[in-house]
Amino acid sequence: MSWSKFLPYVAVMAVVTYLIRMLPMTVYRRPIRSRFARSFLAYIPYAVLGAMTFPEVLYSTGDLRTAAAGVVTAVVLAWRGKSLLTVAAAACAAVAAAQALLLWI
Repeated sequence: MSWSKFLPYVAVMAVVTYLIRMLPMTVYRRPIRSRFARSFLAYIPYAVLGAMTFPEVLYSTGDLRTAAAGVVTAVVLAWRGKSLLTVAAAACAAVAAAQALLLWI
C-alpha cells in the first residue's frame, strides 16, 4: 500500500480517536452528580475488558476442555480473593495439567 492511500486512513483514525476523548470533556464540564451515572461509568472499563478478553480465553489453548479448566480455576481463585499473580499462575498450571491429562488418556 502506498503512502498516499495509507495516510488518509491514519488521519481518520486520529480524528475519531481524538473526538472520542475530547467530546466528553467539553460536553460535561461540571462534575457528574448522579450516583447511578458515576457507578455506571466506573464499571464500563471492566465490562469492555471482559467482553474483549473472555472469548479469546476460551479459544487460546485450541481445546475447549483445557481452556475451561483454566477458566474455572481462575474464577474460583479470584472469587476467593487471591492475588492476580496467584490466579494467573494457577490457571496456567490447570491448563498444563489438563493438557497433560488429555495426552495421557
